[in-house]
Amino acid sequence: MYPFLTLDDQTEIVHSEMRPDNTVKVYLEKPNERDCFHHAVCMLPGYQWQEVFGFTTEELSRYEEIIRSTAHLILRFAQEGGFDSAAGF
Repeated sequence: MYPFLTLDDQTEIVHSEMRPDNTVKVYLEKPNERDCFHHAVCMLPGYQWQEVFGFTTEELSRYEEIIRSTAHLILRFAQEGGFDSAAGF
């Protein structure tokens, strides 16, 4: 998993390499005092949510908006070994 983004609410967004079926797993994790961590998986390019724990529908909508607006970068970085390996960045 490659680090991608840390949001203002301390949510970490990381992603996998491009899989053979051309999908990318985007994993979100946010610290929570009561539950330790809230987490969820969003599969690109279809934006299917899986393994959601602790996040509200409103939070997922906000995160999906962020993922949709940066999906072109996530997909590119997933093919090139993450942000640190991406050519031109």
